[in-house]
Amino acid sequence: MPKREILIYPDPRLKQRSLAVDKFDSALHQLLDDMTETMYAANGVGLAAPQVGVLERVTVVDVSEKGDQPREFINPKIVSASGSDSGEEGCLSIPGYRDLVRRNTSIVVTAQDRTGKEFEVAAEGLLAICLQHEIDHLDGVLFVDRLSRLKRELFRRWLRKQSEIES
Repeated sequence: MPKREILIYPDPRLKQRSLAVDKFDSALHQLLDDMTETMYAANGVGLAAPQVGVLERVTVVDVSEKGDQPREFINPKIVSASGSDSGEEGCLSIPGYRDLVRRNTSIVVTAQDRTGKEFEVAAEGLLAICLQHEIDHLDGVLFVDRLSRLKRELFRRWLRKQSEIES
Protein backbone atom coordinates (compact mmCIF):
# COMPACT_ATOMS: atom_id res chain seq x y z
CA MET A 1 0.00 0.00 0.00
CA PRO A 2 1.39 3.39 -0.89
CA LYS A 3 1.91 5.88 1.86
CA ARG A 4 0.49 9.34 1.10
CA GLU A 5 2.21 12.67 1.62
CA ILE A 6 0.91 14.72 4.56
CA LEU A 7 0.15 18.34 3.68
CA ILE A 8 1.98 20.87 5.83
CA TYR A 9 0.51 24.16 7.05
CA PRO A 10 -0.05 26.72 5.50
CA ASP A 11 -1.20 24.59 2.53
CA PRO A 12 -4.59 26.16 1.63
CA ARG A 13 -6.27 22.76 1.21
CA LEU A 14 -6.08 22.33 4.99
CA LYS A 15 -8.53 25.23 5.40
CA GLN A 16 -11.20 23.86 3.04
CA ARG A 17 -14.37 22.10 4.14
CA SER A 18 -14.61 18.46 3.08
CA LEU A 19 -17.50 16.93 1.16
CA ALA A 20 -19.65 14.05 2.39
CA VAL A 21 -18.78 10.59 1.09
CA ASP A 22 -21.54 8.92 -0.90
CA LYS A 23 -19.60 6.13 -2.65
CA PHE A 24 -18.39 3.28 -0.46
CA ASP A 25 -16.24 1.63 -3.10
CA SER A 26 -12.74 0.27 -3.61
CA ALA A 27 -11.34 3.80 -4.03
CA LEU A 28 -12.61 4.70 -0.54
CA HIS A 29 -11.19 1.46 0.87
CA GLN A 30 -7.80 2.25 -0.69
CA LEU A 31 -7.91 5.77 0.76
CA LEU A 32 -8.68 4.37 4.24
CA ASP A 33 -5.86 1.80 3.98
CA ASP A 34 -3.41 4.44 2.73
CA MET A 35 -4.42 6.88 5.47
CA THR A 36 -3.95 4.24 8.17
CA GLU A 37 -0.50 3.34 6.85
CA THR A 38 0.40 7.04 6.58
CA MET A 39 -0.81 7.75 10.14
CA TYR A 40 1.29 4.90 11.54
CA ALA A 41 4.36 5.87 9.49
CA ALA A 42 4.12 9.42 10.93
CA ASN A 43 3.61 8.13 14.51
CA GLY A 44 0.22 9.85 14.69
CA VAL A 45 -2.96 8.89 16.51
CA GLY A 46 -5.30 10.39 13.92
CA LEU A 47 -5.37 11.54 10.31
CA ALA A 48 -8.08 13.26 8.29
CA ALA A 49 -8.40 12.97 4.52
CA PRO A 50 -7.73 16.69 3.91
CA GLN A 51 -4.29 16.17 5.45
CA VAL A 52 -3.44 13.93 2.48
CA GLY A 53 -5.07 16.27 -0.03
CA VAL A 54 -8.46 14.53 -0.28
CA LEU A 55 -11.40 16.79 0.55
CA GLU A 56 -13.74 14.05 1.77
CA ARG A 57 -15.21 13.52 5.24
CA VAL A 58 -12.97 10.59 6.15
CA THR A 59 -10.73 10.10 9.17
CA VAL A 60 -8.79 7.30 10.81
CA VAL A 61 -7.71 7.16 14.44
CA ASP A 62 -5.86 4.79 16.72
CA VAL A 63 -5.50 5.77 20.37
CA SER A 64 -4.84 2.23 21.59
CA GLU A 65 -1.87 1.66 23.86
CA LYS A 66 -0.06 -0.56 21.36
CA GLY A 67 -1.14 1.42 18.29
CA ASP A 68 -2.72 -1.62 16.70
CA GLN A 69 -6.45 -0.84 16.71
CA PRO A 70 -7.21 1.53 13.83
CA ARG A 71 -10.74 2.90 13.64
CA GLU A 72 -12.35 4.41 10.55
CA PHE A 73 -14.95 7.18 10.57
CA ILE A 74 -16.69 8.24 7.38
CA ASN A 75 -19.00 11.27 7.49
CA PRO A 76 -18.51 11.63 11.26
CA LYS A 77 -20.70 14.07 13.16
CA ILE A 78 -20.65 15.04 16.82
CA VAL A 79 -24.23 14.66 18.06
CA SER A 80 -23.64 15.51 21.71
CA ALA A 81 -20.81 16.90 23.80
CA SER A 82 -20.23 17.69 27.44
CA GLY A 83 -17.48 18.68 29.86
CA SER A 84 -14.53 20.84 29.05
CA ASP A 85 -10.81 20.62 29.70
CA SER A 86 -7.53 21.80 28.21
CA GLY A 87 -4.89 19.44 26.95
CA GLU A 88 -1.78 19.65 24.83
CA GLU A 89 -2.28 18.91 21.15
CA GLY A 90 -0.09 18.66 18.13
CA CYS A 91 -0.82 17.97 14.48
CA LEU A 92 0.91 15.99 11.75
CA SER A 93 0.30 18.98 9.45
CA ILE A 94 2.10 21.36 11.84
CA PRO A 95 5.14 19.30 12.83
CA GLY A 96 7.05 20.45 15.89
CA TYR A 97 4.35 22.70 17.34
CA ARG A 98 2.18 21.86 20.36
CA ASP A 99 -0.13 23.95 22.51
CA LEU A 100 -3.00 23.70 24.98
CA VAL A 101 -6.46 23.43 23.41
CA ARG A 102 -9.82 23.40 25.20
CA ARG A 103 -12.04 20.49 24.10
CA ASN A 104 -15.13 18.65 25.31
CA THR A 105 -14.24 15.74 27.57
CA SER A 106 -17.10 13.51 26.47
CA ILE A 107 -18.73 13.28 23.04
CA VAL A 108 -21.02 11.05 21.02
CA VAL A 109 -20.19 10.67 17.34
CA THR A 110 -22.24 9.11 14.57
CA ALA A 111 -20.43 7.92 11.45
CA GLN A 112 -20.36 5.26 8.78
CA ASP A 113 -17.92 2.43 8.28
CA ARG A 114 -16.20 1.54 5.00
CA THR A 115 -19.32 -0.30 3.79
CA GLY A 116 -21.66 2.62 4.57
CA LYS A 117 -23.15 1.06 7.71
CA GLU A 118 -23.97 3.70 10.33
CA PHE A 119 -22.65 3.42 13.88
CA GLU A 120 -22.35 5.51 17.02
CA VAL A 121 -19.44 5.89 19.43
CA ALA A 122 -19.44 7.42 22.91
CA ALA A 123 -15.91 8.75 23.45
CA GLU A 124 -14.00 10.16 26.40
CA GLY A 125 -10.38 10.99 27.07
CA LEU A 126 -7.89 10.77 24.22
CA LEU A 127 -10.42 9.29 21.79
CA ALA A 128 -12.79 12.25 22.36
CA ILE A 129 -9.95 14.73 21.85
CA CYS A 130 -8.67 12.96 18.75
CA LEU A 131 -12.12 12.74 17.14
CA GLN A 132 -12.81 16.43 17.77
CA HIS A 133 -9.39 17.32 16.30
CA GLU A 134 -9.95 15.19 13.18
CA ILE A 135 -13.55 16.35 12.65
CA ASP A 136 -12.24 19.91 12.87
CA HIS A 137 -9.89 19.06 9.97
CA LEU A 138 -12.92 17.96 7.93
CA ASP A 139 -14.39 21.42 8.52
CA GLY A 140 -11.17 23.23 7.56
CA VAL A 141 -10.31 24.07 11.17
CA LEU A 142 -6.84 23.48 12.60
CA PHE A 143 -6.06 23.22 16.30
CA VAL A 144 -4.18 26.55 16.13
CA ASP A 145 -7.46 28.19 15.04
CA ARG A 146 -8.82 27.29 18.49
CA LEU A 147 -6.05 29.17 20.33
CA SER A 148 -6.51 32.60 21.89
CA ARG A 149 -5.56 35.62 19.80
CA LEU A 150 -2.32 36.00 21.78
CA LYS A 151 -1.38 32.33 21.34
CA ARG A 152 -2.18 32.50 17.61
CA GLU A 153 0.23 35.43 17.33
CA LEU A 154 2.90 33.40 19.17
CA PHE A 155 2.22 30.55 16.73
CA ARG A 156 2.69 32.90 13.74
CA ARG A 157 6.04 34.04 15.18
CA TRP A 158 7.08 30.42 15.70
CA LEU A 159 6.07 29.66 12.11
CA ARG A 160 8.09 32.60 10.74
CA LYS A 161 11.15 31.43 12.70
CA GLN A 162 10.72 27.91 11.30
CA SER A 163 10.62 29.20 7.74
CA GLU A 164 13.73 31.32 8.40
CA ILE A 165 15.55 28.26 9.76
CA GLU A 166 14.59 26.23 6.67
CA SER A 167 15.73 28.98 4.27
